[in-house]
Amino acid sequence: MADTDVRVEPATADDVDAVTDMWVALAAGQREHGATLRAEANRATVREWAAQSAVTGDLLVARDPGAASDEADGSDLVGFVGFSLERGDYERDAVRGTVSNLFVVPERRGEGIGAALLDAAERALAEAGADRVALEALADNDGARAFYAEHGYESHRVELTKSLSGVNGDGRSDDGSGDESD
Repeated sequence: MADTDVRVEPATADDVDAVTDMWVALAAGQREHGATLRAEANRATVREWAAQSAVTGDLLVARDPGAASDEADGSDLVGFVGFSLERGDYERDAVRGTVSNLFVVPERRGEGIGAALLDAAERALAEAGADRVALEALADNDGARAFYAEHGYESHRVELTKSLSGVNGDGRSDDGSGDESD
């Protein structure tokens, strides 16, 4: 586990609003790396996710024990991580857990808080029966990709995207060009 002065523990209902605020900040910051999620527009959906994840135990928070705050307002939170066992209809050779939405407030980055959150999520997933862990990082976010590589994560699948703005319904660009090979 990382050497940090924060406490990583399961989120409670009192943490939901603070986690939601941090998620909105995370999503807003990811826009510079090409993310298409709209931060503020997803606040209600994320609040619901955070509340459900706090109940199911799939959300951990990092608390600053030295923060002079009322814990009920969440101002002692400095980060969070969501995780879950992957559920689906496909048969697999391994039980896979997923880590999502790892976030540390910018002024506390580099202190080992993200590592502590990631470690705690990995341990919880292993205890729940996961054999491996998957997560996503935006291709343009070199800092996140380096962080995960430092913690043993390797590329497994590459997602490719293409903008369709300026493409007509027939697959051709507005200027008439298009892929001529079928």
